[in-house]
Amino acid sequence: MTSSHAILRQFLAILFCLGLLLAVPALANERPAIMVFGDSLVAGHGLPQGEAFPDILGHKLAKAGVDVRMINAGVSGDTTAGGLARLDWSLAENPQAAIIVLGGNDLLRGLPPEASFVNLDAIIASLRGRNIPVLLAGMQAPRNFGADYAREFDAIYRRLVAKYDILFYPFFLDGVALQPDMNLPDGIHPNAAGIDHIATRMLPLAQKLVGAIQMR
Repeated sequence: MTSSHAILRQFLAILFCLGLLLAVPALANERPAIMVFGDSLVAGHGLPQGEAFPDILGHKLAKAGVDVRMINAGVSGDTTAGGLARLDWSLAENPQAAIIVLGGNDLLRGLPPEASFVNLDAIIASLRGRNIPVLLAGMQAPRNFGADYAREFDAIYRRLVAKYDILFYPFFLDGVALQPDMNLPDGIHPNAAGIDHIATRMLPLAQKLVGAIQMR
């Protein structure tokens, strides 16, 4: 009887050790995941593999001691309507937080600002309904679009921030737009220096976003 108990204890000890070994990779995969949801500014148009905005922001977070998994959910050419249409399948990777960078293509197409507001509102509402903290990166309309259009478009982001009380980076291309040394030859998409500039400036807010995950 004693021998049987000893064998049982050894068997249970082996199972326990195996359980710990199996748990190690599982724990390693439990890093918070941040989805960067946007258009070509996120996808990394014209940049080498691994140098898109989500990659560089992830590197800067890691250097700051914040271990996260970055999800590049950028689709070139996407409007706010396109983003809304693909939101559900973009969430298949189960992000714990989201950075939204949408609206630039709405501007390029001269779409009604109120339609952009409605789409972004639905995206944020869906994320918040899933208890996913949000950092919204705004866009600004070129002034040659007309004062009224620019005023109405710029306001949609402030309206959303006021409604949902979310983290806000007012202009994704701040310090980069219209700077030749910060952009690719097309004058629209940031080059490596531009991406680094944006990621550096957004880093403090990204750190707050990670903190919001931990407070859920």
